[in-house]
Amino acid sequence: MPIMVNLDVMLARRKMKLSDLSDAVGVTLANLSILKTGKARAVRFSTLAAICATLQCQPGDLLEYVETGADDPQEKD
Repeated sequence: MPIMVNLDVMLARRKMKLSDLSDAVGVTLANLSILKTGKARAVRFSTLAAICATLQCQPGDLLEYVETGADDPQEKD
C-alpha cells in the first residue's frame, strides 16, 4: 500500500506506549495495533484528530505517501 503509517515513530519520539495512547484516545489497543502495523484500510478523521491531539503532531507526521513499483507484492489483494 502506498500509504505508510509512522505511528511507531511518533510514539517513540513522545516516549509513549501504544497502550497509553489507546487509553488517551479511546481506541482499542487492537485497532491501534492494526493502524501501527500498516494493515488498516481506513482511519476515521475523528480518530486521526484524537491521535494528533494526544501526540501533539500533524496528520502528515503520521501518514506518508510512498510510491511503489508495479511488482510490489503488497499491492495485490
